[in-house]
Amino acid sequence: MPTRPRLVRSIPFWALVVASLATAAFGAWLLLDKLGVMTTTLTDGTATGVEVYVGQSVAVVGGILLGAGVLGLLLALAVAAIAMLRPYAPVDVVEPLESTADDAVDAPAAGHGYERGLGYTSAIPTADLDARDDAAVATPATTR
Repeated sequence: MPTRPRLVRSIPFWALVVASLATAAFGAWLLLDKLGVMTTTLTDGTATGVEVYVGQSVAVVGGILLGAGVLGLLLALAVAAIAMLRPYAPVDVVEPLESTADDAVDAPAAGHGYERGLGYTSAIPTADLDARDDAAVATPATTR
């Protein structure tokens, strides 16, 4: 059974979010810039036909881009809400394998790790290690 990736890892979803944010930001900048220029020049009495008539058209384009960006963000929000509602496949619980005595030979050593079947053994004799461990347990550690 194929599993679907999570929405957080979906490149098209994040492309939609980034493109929507960029479109909304550019549309807002264009709209506010042209309306600001038109307001300033009309108030000063220095407005030309290009600033007034072309500025209106560019402000409308900025408003359309702003609306498209907001609509894209709402679409991304709707996709995220729908993705939260879809059912996930149940996880198969795998039982641990029963080990035999032969498997214990291949298991890694709990000590320092030299006896893992790599072709070499520890240079320290184990009898000395056992004596040192017993001596460390017998003598308590000194404190201040």
